[in-house]
Amino acid sequence: MEFQVKQVSGSPSSSSSADRNGNSNSNSQDPMHSWWESISKARARIHVLSSILPSPSLSQSLSSLADSDRPARSLLQSPDAYDALSFFLSSPDSGSGPDPLCQWLYETFQSSDPDLRLVVLSFVPLISGIYLSRVATADSHAASLAGFEAVLLAIYASELKARAGKPLSISIPDLSQPSLYHTPRSKPSSVAPARQSVGLVSPPLEPQTEVKSTKRACIVGVALDCYYKQISQMPSWSKLDLCEFAAAWAGQNCPCKAEFDVDEHAEIDGFSEVRVLDEGDEIEGCVEEMGKLGIVENSSNSGFKGGRIPLPWELLQPTLRIIGHCLLAPLNSQDVKDAASVAVRCLYARASHDLVPQAILATRSLVQLDKRTREAAQAAAAANAASNSNTPSKAKKPEILLVSK
Repeated sequence: MEFQVKQVSGSPSSSSSADRNGNSNSNSQDPMHSWWESISKARARIHVLSSILPSPSLSQSLSSLADSDRPARSLLQSPDAYDALSFFLSSPDSGSGPDPLCQWLYETFQSSDPDLRLVVLSFVPLISGIYLSRVATADSHAASLAGFEAVLLAIYASELKARAGKPLSISIPDLSQPSLYHTPRSKPSSVAPARQSVGLVSPPLEPQTEVKSTKRACIVGVALDCYYKQISQMPSWSKLDLCEFAAAWAGQNCPCKAEFDVDEHAEIDGFSEVRVLDEGDEIEGCVEEMGKLGIVENSSNSGFKGGRIPLPWELLQPTLRIIGHCLLAPLNSQDVKDAASVAVRCLYARASHDLVPQAILATRSLVQLDKRTREAAQAAAAANAASNSNTPSKAKKPEILLVSK
């Protein structure tokens, strides 16, 4: 039997509840209270993380991060913490249902603190890479990956709620119509109506309670798209993981990936052009600086970076967006740009072999943009070195010291 108690509007109990609600509302509106609450939540999550990881030195490092003014942001920008978590996530028995680290990532993403959610998003490339590579090479006796899937589904569910069942689309301008800056002064008598062309970027998302094989690429692609939306705040080591996994996913190391890097003027009629330069050390310094602008493949064995996997467009599209940012964003480090250059060339070779037109167009455009950017940087470095070599160095004037007697 259920009992319902109705309170009179003037009763003390109703007034006390109203006072409590008023106090809670005032606390929620107080910026100092919300700031301290977010710091307390972040410190609590970091302390839980330190209790999960067995390394005493790492626990001490995490405790120092928890004592900072912005604990979640400090955790996001800590390379030592990222390396330690990457080590445990890359272990052979990681990603299972009872995996405590996956459970920590899942619960942390449910937090309302945006910095804590950024910490989880920074591991999306690593989780996606390990998960997809293991699925592609798994047999019937492989361990469960329910922990990884729970984290990916949590990110997918948040994006599903944010989109509210609507597709992602873009408006494509009608090139047959004059632009805003080229509108003629006298409009013709008969003007064709403008055609509104809309391009579909992503269809409406459907609720998912589990990762099915037919929806796996969509779920991982949505997680990568959420990562791309916050990529300006992601650390460089997270971007490096994505680029290395993308190159491994392509699985193409054939010579066609370097077809855009052949210097057309390197050889003439089979003979190499040799120039004798007398500038000495200044030219060597110029060559050294220009060599830094070339593509350097990272051959260090930094761990397992996956293997060849299926690359449907719903997975490849957000991956190319991230790689495009890694290639062209001016604030990225040279290591990130080099890793992205290698990745996009491998993906171009894969698309050329698979004969996927939209993938060929996208990867080819990124390769050409990267090549032109590097050529412009090399030309600027050479011009700077030449101007420095032609500028005569002025002799320094002797310093005169005045000494009072």
